[in-house]
Amino acid sequence: MSTSKVPSGILGFPVTPFTQRGKVDVHALEANVEFLVRSGLSAVFVCCGSGEFQSLSLEECMDIIDTAVGATKGRVPVYVGVGGNLSMALRQLHAAEAAGVDGCLIFPPYLIHGEQEGLYEYVKTIASSSDLNTIIYQRDSAIFTVETVQRLAEIPQVVGLKDGHGNMELNIELVQTLGDRLAWCNGMPFAEVTMPAYAAVGFRTYSSAISNYIPHISRMFFTALENQDREQLHALYQVALMPINQIRKLRKGYAVSLIKAGMEIMGLPTGSMVRPPLVPVEPAHYHMLERVLESVLQAFPVP
Repeated sequence: MSTSKVPSGILGFPVTPFTQRGKVDVHALEANVEFLVRSGLSAVFVCCGSGEFQSLSLEECMDIIDTAVGATKGRVPVYVGVGGNLSMALRQLHAAEAAGVDGCLIFPPYLIHGEQEGLYEYVKTIASSSDLNTIIYQRDSAIFTVETVQRLAEIPQVVGLKDGHGNMELNIELVQTLGDRLAWCNGMPFAEVTMPAYAAVGFRTYSSAISNYIPHISRMFFTALENQDREQLHALYQVALMPINQIRKLRKGYAVSLIKAGMEIMGLPTGSMVRPPLVPVEPAHYHMLERVLESVLQAFPVP
């Protein structure tokens, strides 16, 4: 297990670009991963929510993993999303480990809301099946009690917890109980919006959707947060974060498709195609995002 590879800071979750025929566009993915690495993100997480984890075949996942590992060239760690179907998760995990990834993010089990003992066994089975660093993903059908996380923390491969649930009382209890044993990551939708609250309880890293197309805003935000620069934070919220978040909330699935729209507007090679049940950004909303990004770049030019 490579404990030195535990990610910190701003985490990159690249989308999966598709060609017009609906195939994975590995060339566009390679360019996008390179963009994230050059922008200073701390790690790259592929085949996750932003990457349309739910619609990828094992073969497609392996093409994506191989592309990401090749593009990063060891400059930042590469993590892969696994989960849902347990047997498929294990197949993907072992193939990803052989391909040279640094760790995995365990997604909730598909559809089932299990008891704590079942959730424990689910994560334990995946985490203990390889030597990879493992991050627990708390959201939807996988909400862990403090006691369950304590048990999971006894597994050496488990190095972190990503929270996409938003129960701050539970988060405080987790951090106060386990301290630095785990790395704590804010995985809420549009994590910049809630990051000040998460930082206050001990979370030091977050997954950033907008870093796919305006990573300099993510960096400015994170720096202002660390420096407690309230004036800068307010300006970023007013000009960038809240306007983009308002568009994101207009349709279900925009958490993914709006990223692709933003990348397209910024001239990055991804295209707007998403796989069902996701839908592309509607033209009116696309133009709204164009206007917001124009204002963002006027107020905060790319350095």
